[in-house]
Amino acid sequence: MQLVVFDLDYTIWQPEMYQIDGPPKLVSVDDFRGKQKRKARAPPRQIPPGSNTIHQNKIVTDRRGTPITVFDGASHALSEINSLKKEMDLQVAISSRTDEPSWAYQIMKWLVAADGTPLSKCFDQNLIEISYADKARHFESLNRKTGIPFEKMVFFDNEYWNIQSVGQLGVKCYHTPNGMSKEDWSQCLKDFGFS
Repeated sequence: MQLVVFDLDYTIWQPEMYQIDGPPKLVSVDDFRGKQKRKARAPPRQIPPGSNTIHQNKIVTDRRGTPITVFDGASHALSEINSLKKEMDLQVAISSRTDEPSWAYQIMKWLVAADGTPLSKCFDQNLIEISYADKARHFESLNRKTGIPFEKMVFFDNEYWNIQSVGQLGVKCYHTPNGMSKEDWSQCLKDFGFS
């Protein structure tokens, strides 16, 4: 394993960009929970897991207040990869067809992995493939940029048709239909002899 590649929408985070209302924004935890007003007796909203940002006491939402969160497994995997990169030559990339690339870039700047690293710092900046092209084309581009053979690449995606397309190149693919899980990452490590 020399290159780990992640889809963004519903693999790294939820909801998908097409599901949110307007661009993402930072909101204070107090505002998200709903400050208690004298006449309002509604219980405060709970802060969802995976909503940590680079700003203390702030989370990312859309303009309707829908929180954007990192899946626990993705957060865990990215943190472990950050540690592995200190010991071995490992690169990390994105292959995404997200509807709103500028929103995705902003979210990556704000949300953090379990180790506190902003998502934007978890990926090699020259290895971010965001376009509507077939993901196999993304991987051909990653192969040209890195020289890493497809067989040494790993891919996590929630869409099965992307898994099929990229898998035909010889990339080891993991289908994450419910978002990235710790089990998905553990299986990857096991498959490549890391456990």
